[in-house]
Amino acid sequence: MSGRKKFVSAVVLSSMLSFSAFAAEDTPLNASARAAIVQTLVTKMNANYIEPAVAERVGSAIARKNTEGGYASAASVKAFSEALAKDLRELSGDLHFGAAFYEGLRERSATPELPSRAKMEEWREQTARRGYDIEKIERLPGNIGYIELRGFGGPEFVGAAYTAAMSLMAGTDALILDLRRNGGGSPASVAYLMSHFFPLGDERHLIDMYDRPTGATRQFWTVKTIAQRYDKPVYVLTSARTFSGGEDFSYGIQAQKRGTVVGETTGGGSNPVSWFNVGQDIIVAIPTARATNAVTKTNWEHVGVKPDIAVPAAQALQTAHVAILRMLASSAKEGNERKELQRVLVMAEKGESEKPVYTLRGER
Repeated sequence: MSGRKKFVSAVVLSSMLSFSAFAAEDTPLNASARAAIVQTLVTKMNANYIEPAVAERVGSAIARKNTEGGYASAASVKAFSEALAKDLRELSGDLHFGAAFYEGLRERSATPELPSRAKMEEWREQTARRGYDIEKIERLPGNIGYIELRGFGGPEFVGAAYTAAMSLMAGTDALILDLRRNGGGSPASVAYLMSHFFPLGDERHLIDMYDRPTGATRQFWTVKTIAQRYDKPVYVLTSARTFSGGEDFSYGIQAQKRGTVVGETTGGGSNPVSWFNVGQDIIVAIPTARATNAVTKTNWEHVGVKPDIAVPAAQALQTAHVAILRMLASSAKEGNERKELQRVLVMAEKGESEKPVYTLRGER
């Protein structure tokens, strides 16, 4: 499978599962149906999970639990899928595992079909309605940029929005990128966003993605054609909820020594998934690939991304803002600029902010 087709396939599945309702019916399941589902799950996990030894161990444990009647109370599709999701994650320690009910899933194949133009436009519209997962853009006191990003959609959907957001930040003296509620997404979009933070023409190898089912490895590099670049300090906010693609960006910005990570250690999920139908319209997310950072030659699986400045997630924004203001104030020339930065710094340290004034000047 070509890298392009593999990427589109991932976008198709991600978009489909994000935008479609999962289950309307709670179909009953008997013991024989559960046994068939477990057998299919074990087979597909052994053939596709990125860690074969773990797949065998987890599959054996789930099969044994089912034989011993451990899933007898999961008498519906919904209940069984929830039980499987819980056990897959707990037994493997891999939080990318998942299970749910979804009708009509078409699994990945050796020759996947590209989505139709109508379907692509549907996904594009839905991405736009979510604001490209850009939750907030703001200029904080002290001329510091702030962007909160909730996920990484496909680059063909979100790339232009990323560049537009970065153009709004061009005149700021530092940037805070908030990934505390970022659950992940496309590694190609992670690379696309990261491209804005290196000099024009600077091509950087970011990660390699090995896919077990195909045996192929895809490289992700910064995109040299992006014209909008940002060369000021960058701070990235993280939480225990930051996951997958959000971790990829945070880990990469550290590894490339391009930014400072502030907040909590992240969730610890680096293995991308493919979705498989295991019967009765139960679909299972099985991690089929492994990310390897080009600098560190490892990843953040199970360990998460450790912040440079460790603070509770709720305090991360204030901590980053204060750190930047101190840096800017110390380097500013004596005069009005330094006095203003020092004034803003004192307020930020206290957690205070100026209230907007809506009256004409001179009014009492």
